[in-house]
Amino acid sequence: MKEIIMNQEKLAKLQAQVRIGGKGTARRKKKVVHRTATADDKKLQFSLKKLGVNNISGIEEVNMFTNQGTVIHFNNPKVQASLAANTFTITGHAETKQLTEMLPSILNQLGADSLTSLRRLAEALPKQAGDGKAPIAPIEEEDDDVPGEFYEEQSQRAEVETQTITI
Repeated sequence: MKEIIMNQEKLAKLQAQVRIGGKGTARRKKKVVHRTATADDKKLQFSLKKLGVNNISGIEEVNMFTNQGTVIHFNNPKVQASLAANTFTITGHAETKQLTEMLPSILNQLGADSLTSLRRLAEALPKQAGDGKAPIAPIEEEDDDVPGEFYEEQSQRAEVETQTITI
């Protein structure tokens, strides 16, 4: 019994030595480590290395078209790809621009959907300039089909046969 009391006294002395501050002080807080952007970038690069991405050189610009009529523009980006993982990474300084700002240089990059929205936007601009406060109204698509001709089916077949990825 005396041994147990002695052990408890020794334990109390050891605990008193470990305590930070005096009796009634707050417990020591856990040190919070803030991550930097470079640490996150290193972790991302390590994960991409696991996927086996390869650098693609010679790309001067990347444009991503959104549904809202804006373009996310990367000038001289670093592009990496892993075809096995179906993964493409684009790193660099991104700028969000309006479609009208980039018009002359991106006409060859626009798809069919973007061209129709661009045409609507171009038709709405003179109306807006004349009124000053007129909102852009959606314009119904015109029917330009030639009766008896099936150009869309043939073009869709041609697209399916020759699908290429351009980067």
